[in-house]
Amino acid sequence: MLEEHPLIEMEREIVGGDFQRAGDVSSELKNILQRAGFPPAFNRRVVIASYEAEMNVVIHAYRGVFKASVYSDRVHVEIDDQGPGIPDLELAFQEGYSTAPPHIREMGFGAGYGLSNMKKCSDVLTIDTRVQEGTKVVMDFFLFSNS
Repeated sequence: MLEEHPLIEMEREIVGGDFQRAGDVSSELKNILQRAGFPPAFNRRVVIASYEAEMNVVIHAYRGVFKASVYSDRVHVEIDDQGPGIPDLELAFQEGYSTAPPHIREMGFGAGYGLSNMKKCSDVLTIDTRVQEGTKVVMDFFLFSNS
């Protein structure tokens, strides 16, 4: 049975186009998980997927909200953005497919592995996207999974 009350909760704003602070939210979550004593392999899965979601907001959206709830046996992450949405979600999951503009790629971002990395690292991934409105990504990571 899953616990209903999280040990730790965090909520942070993400600003689209702010590459100076890109990755700060994921780094903060990493520090929280390390202090809470989760195993490094579990932390790595959570942080990789969270970083990819955070970067998608920075690269593609105007703004977003990152929420994480840490339980003793799992982590729940939600990223809700205001942005262009994803017109073809199936295509967006193909590794190497990217809609990032050239100037973003020149900075080393937007290689087209974000969604596939989120899928690989999370135990449950749901995406609700609406063109010209935004995208909501929800991921769950279970401490005792086979991932």
